[in-house]
Amino acid sequence: MNDFAWALAGFVLIHVGVSATGLRARLVGAIGEWPYRGIFSLVSLVLLAWLVFGYQEMRADPFDPLNEMLWLPADLARWPGYFLSFLGIALAVTGVLSPGPTYAGFESKSLAQAEPARGVLRITRHPFLWGVAVWGLGHLLLNGERFAIMLFGGLALMAIFGARSIDRKGRARDAEAWDRFADVTSNAPFAAIAQGRNKLALGEIGWRGLVGVAVSLAIMLMHGQLLRAFAN
Repeated sequence: MNDFAWALAGFVLIHVGVSATGLRARLVGAIGEWPYRGIFSLVSLVLLAWLVFGYQEMRADPFDPLNEMLWLPADLARWPGYFLSFLGIALAVTGVLSPGPTYAGFESKSLAQAEPARGVLRITRHPFLWGVAVWGLGHLLLNGERFAIMLFGGLALMAIFGARSIDRKGRARDAEAWDRFADVTSNAPFAAIAQGRNKLALGEIGWRGLVGVAVSLAIMLMHGQLLRAFAN
């Protein structure tokens, strides 16, 4: 495997094989919550930098097997792919700007509120992770290269497993408070709204949603320039 493949495997492994398993609890018990978070963040950043370097190196070599096309994306999938990519970025950015019970460092404080599920959390209690998953799915409809399937498929699966892991950890910390939050929210987007357990309140999303849409639109419009800069 080349640097890109090793870095991607490591990045997915620490998020799925460490953060989303009982190994995290054992590490936290040994060194403490905040030291664990600091080390985990540092390792994630190192792997992300390695991933960028590996991507640049891999894309510069036309004979690298990861550049091989496994299929040619269908024209009919182009606009659904664009829409899902746009929606995913907007949802992820909105989620980053919306602290709540699933946001690291805000868990207990948010669960103690009279109405812990507001804004984008009414849509899904994991807006950032589902944004990444939807963004990844959109790119799978648009890209047929081997590296693209590994990258976007891996990140999408990592996000989905991460959401389930956060649910388990939230219930383990405070089952009663978490169940009250879970009763009016859903992991899958819009499921709680469709089941009548919550409602869509666009006014609560407000400026956060507008920023998400603006960032997503800017990225879509500058996509070519960003890719060229990323590959250089």
